[in-house]
Amino acid sequence: MFESLTDKLNSVFSKLKSRGKLSEKDIKSGLREIRLALLEADVNYKIVKDFIKSVEIKSLGERVQKSLTPGQQIVKIVNEELVQLMTCDVEEKPLPKNRTSKLLIVGLQGSGKTTACGKLALHYKKNGYEPILVAADVYRPAAIKQLEMLGKSIDIPVYTEDTTKVTRIAKGALKYAAKEFRNLVIFDTAGRLHVDEKMMEEVEDLAKVISPDQILYVADAMTGQDAVNSAKEFNERLDLTGIILTKLDGDARGGAALSVRAVTGKPISFVSVGEKLSDLEAFHPDRIASRILGMGDMLTLIEKAEAVFEEDEAEKLQKKLQKNLFTLDDFLDQLRKMQNMGPMDEILKMLPGSNSKLMKNIKVDENEIKHIEAIILAMTLKEREHPDIINGSRRHRIAQGSGTSLQRVNQLLKQFDQMKKMMKRFSKGHFDMGKQMFPM
Repeated sequence: MFESLTDKLNSVFSKLKSRGKLSEKDIKSGLREIRLALLEADVNYKIVKDFIKSVEIKSLGERVQKSLTPGQQIVKIVNEELVQLMTCDVEEKPLPKNRTSKLLIVGLQGSGKTTACGKLALHYKKNGYEPILVAADVYRPAAIKQLEMLGKSIDIPVYTEDTTKVTRIAKGALKYAAKEFRNLVIFDTAGRLHVDEKMMEEVEDLAKVISPDQILYVADAMTGQDAVNSAKEFNERLDLTGIILTKLDGDARGGAALSVRAVTGKPISFVSVGEKLSDLEAFHPDRIASRILGMGDMLTLIEKAEAVFEEDEAEKLQKKLQKNLFTLDDFLDQLRKMQNMGPMDEILKMLPGSNSKLMKNIKVDENEIKHIEAIILAMTLKEREHPDIINGSRRHRIAQGSGTSLQRVNQLLKQFDQMKKMMKRFSKGHFDMGKQMFPM
C-alpha cells in the first residue's frame, strides 16, 4: 500500500532530517520533491498545489525555524496536512439498529461492487446487525450467482427475483426484510457509466423507491484519478454519502485515497485491503497518513489482534508462559491466529519503521506456515508438549512423516524456542521491540 509514494517521501525527509538548521532554499527544494512525488502518485494537480502551498507557509514559520529538529517538524506538518486532506467535515452517523437501514452500492463496472457488498454485510454482521443482500444487478451474467455464493459463505440471506425491473426487486426486498426482522438491507447494483443516461436514470429511480440511508460509491483505488473523476460525476447525480476504496492493498501510488475526499466533498467510509471478505476496514485519515509516511499503523494492528485473540485466551497463554508450559500446539495456534489477521507482509507494514531497509528485506512466505503445521502434526502429543525430548532419531522420523527435511524440523524447533523466550519477556513487561530478532 502506497509503497512508491512512501519511498519517495521518506527519501525527501531523510535529506531534510540529515541537516541541522534548514534554510528557506532547503525547505523549498524539499517541497519541490514532495510536489513531484504527489503528482507521480496521480494526486489531483489542484490538490497538490494547495497542499504544497499550505505546507510551505507552515514550514517557513517559527515552528520550524526555532525547532531543534526542523526536519522532524516538517514531517509533522506534512502528516497534519495529509490528515486534513483526507478528513471530511461531515460527521458520519452510525446506522440505527431499531429499524431497517438501507445501503445502496453504486459504481463502475469491474470496481468490485458485489464483493464490497459481501464485505459490508460481514462487517455489519460482526457489529450486531442482521443484514440481507439484494441482487439488483440484472445485467451482468453470473452477478446474482456470485452474490448468492458470497451470502452463503458468510451465512447471510440473498434476496432475488426473476425480473429485470430493479424497482420491483427493491420493493420485494424491503417487504422480505420487514417480515424476517432484518435491520440492514444492502443493494448490489449493476456497474454503469455516468454518461449512460438510461442507466443513471434507473439507479436514480431505485434510490427514490428505497430512500437509502447511505449511497456508497465503490471506487477502484488502482485507477487513480479515473476513479476520483467518476465518483465526482456520480455524486452530482446521486448525492453520495460516502466512498469505498477497493484494491487499496495493491495501490502503490495513493492518488485516489489522497484526492477523492477533496474532489467530491464526501468521506471515504471504508477501504478494502485484501481479497478475503474480512479484509474491509473503516477509513481513518490519521492512520492512512501514518502509513503513507512509513510510521506504521499500530491502532489498526491492535484492533486486528483484538478481533482474533480473546482476552481470556491471552490470560491463559500468559500463565502458560510464566509456568514454562508453552507447547508446540500453542505455537501453532498462535500462528494460525496471526494468519487470520491478514497477510503477514501487510501486518509487518503496520509496525513503526516498516519502511526501513531491514524490514523491507524480510520476505514472508505464507506457505511456510503449512510446512510448520505439517511438522507439528507429525509429532506425538508428548513431543509437542515437551519439545526438549526431540532427539536426532525423532527429528528424522518427524521430517519423514511431515514430508519435509531435517533442516526444516531443526529450523522450526529453533524458531519455537526463540518465540517462547520472546513471548515470555513480553508477558513480564520487559519487551523491547528494538532488541528483538524476527526469525524468518
